[in-house]
Amino acid sequence: QKSLHEAEPFLGSFPLDSKTHSYEHSQKSLHEAVVVSLTFLAVTAGLPTISSAAGPDWGLFEGKSLSLAHPIAMGALFVFQVNTAIKGFNWRRQRTMGDEISDLKKQLPTLPEGAKTLQEAIDMNVEADVSLYKSALDVEREVNALMEERKTLASQNNRDNHYNQGAILAFIGTLFAIEGPLNTYARAGKLFPGPHLYAGAGLVICWAAAAACVPYMQKGSDAARSLHIGANVIGMALFAWQVTTGIPILLKVWELTKWP
Repeated sequence: QKSLHEAEPFLGSFPLDSKTHSYEHSQKSLHEAVVVSLTFLAVTAGLPTISSAAGPDWGLFEGKSLSLAHPIAMGALFVFQVNTAIKGFNWRRQRTMGDEISDLKKQLPTLPEGAKTLQEAIDMNVEADVSLYKSALDVEREVNALMEERKTLASQNNRDNHYNQGAILAFIGTLFAIEGPLNTYARAGKLFPGPHLYAGAGLVICWAAAAACVPYMQKGSDAARSLHIGANVIGMALFAWQVTTGIPILLKVWELTKWP
């Protein structure tokens, strides 16, 4: 049996000083980590979180002036889209009138030498053909009316105007379609999913789809033309729905916001 004195060298073999130093170092590191964590929490607690976007002061962007920019712009764009659609249909009418005129001209009898119109042929009193010429007068009048209409449409430059207005509509419309929800989020700190928001999103998709058809339309694709018209017709319906559902929102914005 070993004595206590004999055990002292064995106990002295443990690095007691090293263990003490390690313990003190660990305590110091833990203290520093706690201080850093508390400092971080104190700093981040003062910052606005994602869920409280209404916290920051957005200034003019929250006021009545910019809050009304969206409804005013979209109302004007609705009228602008109607005008753009009319120019598009006028261009389509002008483009397809040629076939209609050609079909009608095939129904006209051959004029005698020296006559430029059916009436001139009748005045020439060619007995055998007078009744034939008289029966074709209505067709000739229809042809002349169509040619005059096509001339009027051509003078309006509907093709270029429709293209240019469509590009402007897609750009400004998309801009304010995004600005509206951003303004709502700045004022209320959240969005309000509903018919107005869904109609606006669908409208932007229709604008994009209609614009995507243009390169293929320029290559003569009738399918692309049909898709282009269909997308715009659906877009017009969604736009009308958006305007209708936006009126109550406009009244609420007018009531709750302040100038400027």
